[in-house]
Amino acid sequence: MAVKGNSYQIKLKESHIAWGTYRFTDSRPEILGEAYIPIPRHVAKKFNIFNSNYTGGLDILGQNIFDCVSMDGSFKGTLKAQGCSEAGDIYAKQFSIKGNLKALGIWFYNINASVGDIIEVEWISDTDIILNYIKKI
Repeated sequence: MAVKGNSYQIKLKESHIAWGTYRFTDSRPEILGEAYIPIPRHVAKKFNIFNSNYTGGLDILGQNIFDCVSMDGSFKGTLKAQGCSEAGDIYAKQFSIKGNLKALGIWFYNINASVGDIIEVEWISDTDIILNYIKKI
């Protein structure tokens, strides 16, 4: 499991900011406002960031869900580590807000996030994450 002090940075791409409409699949209708924060595979493995394949389909604080706030205090929610690169894989590939795929999209919109900006994901405890938005220069 990730522990206090673990962190990684990710450069935002269009698909992260506008997942609901910037998609390369027709598996479901487009939904305006959906967004996510990617978890690179090497980070998921290094910090043991698991999805529900690992937790037996349960949401377990500190394993596949984490309490989260943004550094500036404008965002608060429960991040869910989810998705996988191949069926049955236990490592998560993205964070979204539990039960609300639009919550990160709203935050990205409110902070005026754009392609190339950086999101730093830092564990401040085994169960708590702080997000730091870094505007590209």
